Amino acid sequence: MADATGSRQQILEVAAGLFRRRGFAGTGMRDIAAGAGMVKSSLYNHFTSKQAMLFEIVQQTVQRTTPALRAIAEAELPATERLRRAVAAHVTELIRDLDNVACFVEEGRFLEPTYLNAHLASRDEYERSFRRILVDGVESGEFRPVGVELTSRALLGMCNWVARWYRPDGKLDAARIAADYGELAVRAVAAV
Repeated sequence: MADATGSRQQILEVAAGLFRRRGFAGTGMRDIAAGAGMVKSSLYNHFTSKQAMLFEIVQQTVQRTTPALRAIAEAELPATERLRRAVAAHVTELIRDLDNVACFVEEGRFLEPTYLNAHLASRDEYERSFRRILVDGVESGEFRPVGVELTSRALLGMCNWVARWYRPDGKLDAARIAADYGELAVRAVAAV
């Protein structure tokens, strides 16, 4: 909980959790303030709007995850191994930071145009790493000739669905889920 003055990061953590559980539209500034242990008017010392909060959440997420994914895509490894690692890293990050990643995946669509365009550009940059791996795999013969754009969206959609059903206290171990999803992705596009 944030103290009376609140910290930006604590407020963002509260907001991300509420956006994930209640949805962006179902969460008000009063809800965020109550969750952060402050009055609503104090939120405006940190953020101009709920839109600004959501935008900062999704930007922090993509700025943290994109460089790691790009490094996997550019690694001197077979495309099969890069795809396996990219999918596993995506699922691992989603599970590790469920509230923020779920906001990026699910709630970013509610951003107003001034924020939405930047969000979509960041999302597209992230997806380019998956597409690069797929292109490399098709060109090397490791992968069947697949429609790269559609296949990358299908793989990411499969991964992103984890945000809907994963529970930290559930029966499935996060590391096992990530490894299994990586293997599923490779098998879905493998040439043989």
